[in-house]
Formats: sequence, C-alpha cells, structure tokens
Amino acid sequence: MKIRALAIFIAIAAIGTLSARSASTSSGEVIIGKAQPTDGDSMRIGDKPIRLFGIDAVESAQTCDYKGQEWACGRASRKALERAVKGKTVRCQVRDMDRGRYVSVCDIDGLDINREQVRRGWAVAYTQFSADYVKDEIQARQEGLGLWRASFERPHDYRARLRREAAAKQVVQTPPSADCNLKGNISRSGTKIFHSPGQADYERTRINESAGERWFCDPKDAKQAGWRAAKR
Repeated sequence: MKIRALAIFIAIAAIGTLSARSASTSSGEVIIGKAQPTDGDSMRIGDKPIRLFGIDAVESAQTCDYKGQEWACGRASRKALERAVKGKTVRCQVRDMDRGRYVSVCDIDGLDINREQVRRGWAVAYTQFSADYVKDEIQARQEGLGLWRASFERPHDYRARLRREAAAKQVVQTPPSADCNLKGNISRSGTKIFHSPGQADYERTRINESAGERWFCDPKDAKQAGWRAAKR
C-alpha cells in the first residue's frame, strides 16, 4: 500500500511539473491578458514584452511629412494600437523570441491585430521575416490610410539610417576653414537648411557634398543659394 501511495505521489508531482512547464511561455504557446502598447508594433502583457510578428511600425520618435508639415506619425501609430486593444483581452500566439521579446501573432476575439495595424496603414509588412501581410499593405497604400496619407521612411530604413549617422558621428568632420563653418544640409524631403555652430542639430549634421550639400561662409550666401536658416 505504501509503495502504491508513493507511486501515485510521484505521478502527481510529475504532472505538476509538466503543467508548470506548459505554462511557461515559449514558441507555440499562448499569452493572454490586457495589453499595454509601447509603440505601433510592440506591447506588454503583464511582465512579458510582445513584438507583433510580420509587421514593422514607424518608431515612436519617427516623424513623417504630411503636406509639408512634420507629423508625429510614430506616436500616431502607437495610439492606433492603444485604441485597438484598450479594455480588451488580447491573445498572443508566440512564434519566436527576439532579444527577450515574444514575437507573436495577436488577436482579439479572432481579429488579427497584426493584420489590422497594417490594413489600417499604421505599420508595413515586415517582408524580411514574412509575406503574410503584404496584400494588406498594398490595400492600405492604395486607399491612402494611416501613414500612407503622408511621405515616410520605412521603419527598417529609418533604423539603418540612424545607425549610419551614429557611426558617422565617430568621424570628425571639419569645415574647409574656420570662417566657413555653416553646414548646408538637404533634408529627406529636399528642403535646404543651413546650421550654425551652437544650434541643436549642428554637431550631428554631416555634409555630403556628392548629394549637393555644402559649406557656407556667410548666412547671406546660404540664403541666396536657396538655403534657409535652421529654426533651432
């Protein structure tokens, strides 16, 4: 009788261990709960950071050009995801892990949140990893929804550019002379802006002469050449 009781105890303990392992989150498992977005393609459920699989949203600090005006589109993308999940129970099917984040396809009552972010124009298909949402991106672009109402840099390209700029900062760029130190920069939208020493973006601005950028010695010369002064 004692041997039989011991066997039952061991079996129950084994089942308990198995259940605990099943409850731990890994590829193929599910995370369920209220979600708190951190940007347009990421959120947290409890203490677990979730990265939405197959989509790429503009970064929180990223801006877009809307009819010649700077638009905080990164913040708008995050707010769109906030509206989608607010007060609702989100179910995330884990596909992979990435730097501690649970890369998942998430839904609310069967509605694919990943797809909705792309379909409404607040993210693009992350084709480096999946083609699942390419058709949704095409449709959102054709209808001019979300980000597609403006001009924007694809998130992957934006991050790559920031890395290049960070690397460029390691290289000292000196003006042709001490008196000709105004930096004539050309923005992504083609706007010509010159930066003076001491201004906010002066140090991080790099002059690429092959792209038409140039140094100026005098603000008047810069303005006559079609550049305007930086606002800060």
